[in-house]
Amino acid sequence: MPGLLEGVKVLDLTHYIAGPYCTKLLSGLGADVVKVEHPTRGDGIRWLGPFASGNSEIPSSPSFVKTKMPPEDGAWFLYLNTAKQSLALDLQSPEGKRVLLDMAAKADILVENFAPSGMDNLGLSYPEIREINPALVMTSISNFGQTGPYRDWKASELNLYALGGLMNITGEPEQEPLKEGMPLAQLGAGQNAFAATMAALMYAEETGEGQQIDLSIAEYATNILENALMQYSYSGQEYNRVGNRGYGRAAWGIYPCQDGHVGIIAGPDHRWPEVARIMNREELSDPRFVSRSGRLENADEVDAYMLPFLIENNKLDIFKSGQESGLGFSFVATMKDILEMEQLLDRDYFVELNHPVAGNLTYPGAPIMPEESVDAWVFKRAPMLGEHTKSVLDSWLGYSDKQVSELVEQCVLIQGQGG
Repeated sequence: MPGLLEGVKVLDLTHYIAGPYCTKLLSGLGADVVKVEHPTRGDGIRWLGPFASGNSEIPSSPSFVKTKMPPEDGAWFLYLNTAKQSLALDLQSPEGKRVLLDMAAKADILVENFAPSGMDNLGLSYPEIREINPALVMTSISNFGQTGPYRDWKASELNLYALGGLMNITGEPEQEPLKEGMPLAQLGAGQNAFAATMAALMYAEETGEGQQIDLSIAEYATNILENALMQYSYSGQEYNRVGNRGYGRAAWGIYPCQDGHVGIIAGPDHRWPEVARIMNREELSDPRFVSRSGRLENADEVDAYMLPFLIENNKLDIFKSGQESGLGFSFVATMKDILEMEQLLDRDYFVELNHPVAGNLTYPGAPIMPEESVDAWVFKRAPMLGEHTKSVLDSWLGYSDKQVSELVEQCVLIQGQGG
């Protein structure tokens, strides 16, 4: 079924994580997203496992490979590129650049995450593209932004998370800073890029005037520093890492239990007697523990009284007992827990997509839940390299079979399976 962005044409010149996540949200909403990939290497993240085949011998970087075509079953690629079409095109050839410019003339949006000089080096800078399509929205995602002394510097998720400030506030007190388990900085930057692109698209549709969006991944990280930056700006005091004992509270954090870990949120103060009742520990009713400050002052003692109950019970029972008593208990869900979670199953959240190489896979559902009368989200598998080369050039540019064949013979593009 068509999505909310049906008819919006998007050129996707992105790779790895931040850019593809932005265009994944656009394609999910029904935009016609054409992912332009290198004819032999494809998107670099195609080479990053785990792989559905279980093959552990595939190199982690396309630069190591001279003869192999990229694998089609890498989990990251399969997740980030749903509902897109793959056009395998050599942008460094004059003919490939001409094809791209012809497509840019018909596009509404172009998203790229090359280094800041990358598009200029290809002869595809925003001023050059604006000449042929003044209404085009061009979203440029980079490590540090299109300007400034750091603009050309390299960075990985580790660097971006650290330089953005998030690492400084993550971890246990008196221990080294930690990184999040997933690439939060890049995924969040992709989400911000999507929101900015949508706003710019609305403006372009109203005025006929496009613009270039400059989005820095490191700056996204700095934007979600909670109160840490504000605290320092008015007090000069650095935000201390608090680990699992969140915000300097006791009985407030992650604790071990019989089959994993649970989150105990023992507040507000007037609900504290419920904790003592649930855990069946009279000692927790001690007047010393009634207030937040009292619990913090005696935190180790409070934890010691709670621990026997937690160790003797499973995470789901602890979670439900707290919630049923008006307490914000939770549990640390594994991937198995998530796939079996009754809340998600009741809402028909998960989607099954079949891929010709990777097989049948379970995907997270749409990030929004529309009204029943609106088909807001499009679910389609990720493309094979060059799978839509011919169909894209036909639908966007009206290329004939002969024109496509000539470009294939010149090694400007390839036709993958179905392409």
